[in-house]
Parts: sequence; C-alpha cells; structure tokens
Amino acid sequence: MTTFEFTLPDLGEGLTEAEIVAWLVREGDQVTVDQPVVEVETAKTRVEIPSPRAGRVAALPALAGTVLPVGAPLILLDLGENAVPGRPSSAGSADEAEEQDTAGGRQHAEAPAAALIGYGPTGPPTVPVKPGASTVQDRPCAVVSPVVRRLAREHGLDLRTLPGTGPGGLITRNDVRQAIEGTAADDQGRTDQTTRDVRDPRENRVHRVPLRGGQLATARKFELSHRELPCTTCWLTVDATELVRAAATLGPGIGVTALLTHSCLTALAEHPELNARVDGARDEIVRSRAVYLSLAVQSPLGLRTPVVPEADRLSLRRLADELDRLIGLAREGRLSPVDMGGGTFTLNNYGVLGVDGATPLLNYPEGAMLGVGRLADRPWVVDGELCVRTTVQLSLTFDHRLCDGERGASFLRRVADFVKQPLCLLEARTTC
Repeated sequence: MTTFEFTLPDLGEGLTEAEIVAWLVREGDQVTVDQPVVEVETAKTRVEIPSPRAGRVAALPALAGTVLPVGAPLILLDLGENAVPGRPSSAGSADEAEEQDTAGGRQHAEAPAAALIGYGPTGPPTVPVKPGASTVQDRPCAVVSPVVRRLAREHGLDLRTLPGTGPGGLITRNDVRQAIEGTAADDQGRTDQTTRDVRDPRENRVHRVPLRGGQLATARKFELSHRELPCTTCWLTVDATELVRAAATLGPGIGVTALLTHSCLTALAEHPELNARVDGARDEIVRSRAVYLSLAVQSPLGLRTPVVPEADRLSLRRLADELDRLIGLAREGRLSPVDMGGGTFTLNNYGVLGVDGATPLLNYPEGAMLGVGRLADRPWVVDGELCVRTTVQLSLTFDHRLCDGERGASFLRRVADFVKQPLCLLEARTTC
C-alpha cells in the first residue's frame, strides 16, 4: 500500500496559514482527482481545496477549527497497491522541516506518512516497552505539524507527555497551547496561591469567541489603522436628485454606485495626493500612478474590500460591470485572494446599511476613503423655493499627512459637483 500525504498548499498573497472550516470527505471515502475535500478560511477568503490525487481517505489529521500552517499535512490518501511509490515534492516541505526533539540537528523523515505522524488508519500503534524503560519515553509521539514540535521545544514541553485531542490521539497546536497555559497557571499559583484559588464569578456569565481567519485579519487591520494613521473627516450634504435620474436613464447595469465611483475617480485625477499612502519607515509619501479602487462590501464572512485594478482607466460601462462582478462574488462569499489587496483608495457606501453618515477607519495602509450615506428625500431650497429633493451625505476621511484640510475639502466639493450635475461628469471622462 502506498500512502500519499497531501499538505496544505500555498494559497498565495503571502498567506501562511488557514483554518479548517469543514471536511467534505470522511475516512474511508474514495476521492477523485480535483474533487474538493476540505473547506478552509484564510485571512482573506474562504475556499475549497481539491485533491491532487485519487485514492481512499486513510486519515484526516486535523479537526474542523484547527489552524494549520502552509505545508502541514492536510489529508492522507491510500493510493492502492498499484500506485507509483514515492511522494511528490508538495509533501517535502513538512518532511524537511521535521526536527529531532533532542539537541543535535535536523533529520528528514523517510517513513510513510502514517508512520510520520505516529499512528495508522486504525489508531495509535502498540509499542512494546523495554524492561526498566519509562513508558513515557517509549510512547509514540503523534505529531503532524513541525510548528507543533517547534512550539513545544520553545516552551520546554515533552510531547510524549501530552494527550492528543486529534484523530487517533494526534497532538494539535491547541493541545500544546493549553499545556503552555497550564504551566503558566501553575507557576502563577506557586507565586500567589491565594490569587489562584479565587475565581471571578463574572467569568461564568461570559462567552468567549476566538477571532479567526478573515475576522482576525480585519481586526488587526483596524488596530493598525487606528494606531498608525492620523486621520480626519470632513463631510457635506448634496442634492443627488439628478444623479438618481441619470442612473435610471443610462441603461441596465449603470446604477448609482457606478456613477458615484466614476465621480470619485474623476476627482482623484485632480487630487492625486489622496491616491497615496505614507511610508513611515522612510518618511515618504508614496503616490500611485493608477487608482486601485477598494470597495467596502458586507459579505457572509464579514467586511471585505475587493479591488478594481486601474479603475481610473476603465470606461463607465466596464467599471459598472467590474463593480457588479466583485459585489456579487463578495455577497456570495466567493472572493479569491487575487480579488483583494493592493488598493490605493476606498469607496465605502455605508448608506446601504440605512445610515446617513459615519466616521470610518481607513483601510490600512491606504490614505483616504470616500463615504456615502443613504439616499433620502428631504426638504431642500432650490432657487429660493422650498421643495423635496433626494439628498445624500458625502464624507472624506483621509490621512492628514497626505494633504491639508483645504485640499481634502476641495476633493469632496468636486465629487459633490458631479453628484449634483452628473452630465458634467459624463462630459469629463470617456464613458462607453
């Protein structure tokens, strides 16, 4: 029998780990080439990973909810008696990273995958104990990930003493972390036994939810934005009656969002200092020669910001089509890492949430964001007469290091001009 070890592949965009959301197969199932076997979530998206080989599922080393590094064993396949021996290079990264628990260098595992992790398809093997030897020392060590071994070594833990919660007694990263936390708690208890014995009764009334995947990545980006970007916000309310009328007459697919985006891009051409970011390490402002427009969209996985590359070079029709495509993918939770990242300016239409205005955090490391509130009918004065008009609140949040308030206000007024008179916008740029 030849066993093939399929490791977590490199998902691109600098992603180094992924969380297992759900297994799409079970042990004993037969799988074909390119059949999806697992759904994982990274810091940027949720994707299904297909099997590169056909065979029977011999083992699933990690449970749903486990975070695996790229290169860690993902699934073990029995290729059958007639399979060509040997494993492809995709499994080599995990083997080459495997280190001995004792000091003295690095060893490369040459054994089959089931032997590498310390158990077979039916569970942990029975290892005979030598007379006078320690059961712990001769116990098989069920470990898949080299990250688990390294983490245990760094904290002085003997993996052979830890119980594994994974399939077949597999020791996971969570098992090691719990052991580390237990050791820290013991040390604290020896320092202050009284404090250790006192439990806060409020802990029984809370529920802790771990930040994972895209939610964790978004949280970290918000922290960076709040800490690193000294931003300010200015806003104004605009008569958008003609904008709504133009969207209704320009044909299918060209709606208010496309026209607002087009207005923003036209104003950026006149205010390139806002299509930029600050490189604090080098004390430089980095301006982009093209607008890579990020669009804030609510998805089943939380807030996502797909990017339209070189949006300023697209006609209104092509821009509308690309916006529709990305918004559709986001709402279906099917954005790929290629669809996100590298943005230079964000359009945030929080009006779809039913609010008039907001002071959003910038999409780090971008330096500016145009916010759009809800369209609403309000009393308005036109030529000295009171009437009802459709209005919208626009806001500009920007890194104050990029420009002063006068330039920021000038950009916002320019966008407002196009919203009030969209025909001027259509004359300013080539459309279809």
